[in-house]
Amino acid sequence: MSVLIVHRNPLEPFPYQRWLHDYRGPVVILAARDRFEPFGEQVPVGDLGYTRLETFDDDERMSERVVRLAAEYGTTHLIGEHEADVLRVATLRERLGLPGARAADVLPFRDKAVMKELAARAGVEVAPHTVPETARDVLDFAALHGFPLVFKNRTGFNSIGLRILRDRDALTAFLAEAYGSPRDDLLLEAYVPGRMCHVDGLVVNGETVLAWPSQYQYELASFGSDPGSRVDLALDPDDPLTGRLLEMTDQALAALRPPGGRLLDHAFHAEIFHTPDDRLVLCEIACRSGGGKIREVFHTLFGVNLAECSIRAQLGLPLPEVEGLTRSGGRPMPARMAGQVLMMKRPGLIHSLPDVPREPWVEHFWLFARTGQVVPPAAGSADFLTVAVASGPSRTECERRLRSLGARLEEQVRVEAVPS
Repeated sequence: MSVLIVHRNPLEPFPYQRWLHDYRGPVVILAARDRFEPFGEQVPVGDLGYTRLETFDDDERMSERVVRLAAEYGTTHLIGEHEADVLRVATLRERLGLPGARAADVLPFRDKAVMKELAARAGVEVAPHTVPETARDVLDFAALHGFPLVFKNRTGFNSIGLRILRDRDALTAFLAEAYGSPRDDLLLEAYVPGRMCHVDGLVVNGETVLAWPSQYQYELASFGSDPGSRVDLALDPDDPLTGRLLEMTDQALAALRPPGGRLLDHAFHAEIFHTPDDRLVLCEIACRSGGGKIREVFHTLFGVNLAECSIRAQLGLPLPEVEGLTRSGGRPMPARMAGQVLMMKRPGLIHSLPDVPREPWVEHFWLFARTGQVVPPAAGSADFLTVAVASGPSRTECERRLRSLGARLEEQVRVEAVPS
């Protein structure tokens, strides 16, 4: 018995030694070297108490290193929780004959075109969309649906590569840049107005055992241009959207799960638009826990970490008990509210950073830079400068606390532009 974990995050949010304290076999970690220093961690030296900890730089050779390590340590379970790895890890499980989800199980959660086709077929509303192979395909779609237009990488994540084109001039420039030859790796969508919500939770043995919705109080796509504080907030149990969002997420999960598939134990992160005319439109859904600090917000709500639960479920280990909750109609509900306030990295020389908040309702606080450092612009929607997770007895009070803290963060952060 041995577990091999492909890891593409800093290690602080993933304390595998604590999560797997009762796992009796070797624990081998293969970690992406470039995910440490941008988050304020040193590249690991040595095994850090694990059976083996290796780092990798070359994505193209990562699969062969997995195969080599699996043979060396007799791997019985292969884990990959990052969006960039879930499909590749599923393919490797199949190649190595290991238990768990296969590529066909994971593909509907990674390929946005497949995802939307299956969801729409099951009656889940999605935006009008197409996979445009040529510039002519794009122009035909624009003529039918108008502006803005949204381009995404079919298997992208963290809003990397997301383009929102608001007029004909922007489209002309994009076509000249992107369509020198036919391609099938982009998804083109009609723009959906409204606030983005997200639902996070856990599936065990094919059944959703825990889920809760939140709402971004900002646009994810503005990560490169928004220098202010950004609030993400859980919804109250009696919010009219709460039940609707949970129901749509259940529908989407059922639509994407192939009959007889092996994707039985996993966390999930669904993003759903709430439009001004009160419709819910599925943006996308992933079969892994939410990035950023969503896991820590969820832990504040329910006392469990979704990544830990997902990994333990895949290994057949007992799951942590959900703490401090009430139930209504059999559905777990949090006893308190939680959310996060964050600021994105922006390019320049950092002159000052916030003090550590001392309020008792601040559950977690992180800084991902230091004074005197020259930082690049945010590369994605999870490229933070600072984040705080806070709690409150209600959504209203939690939001008041987060916005007050956010205003203080804005006052204390000072970044000076550096001449190019």
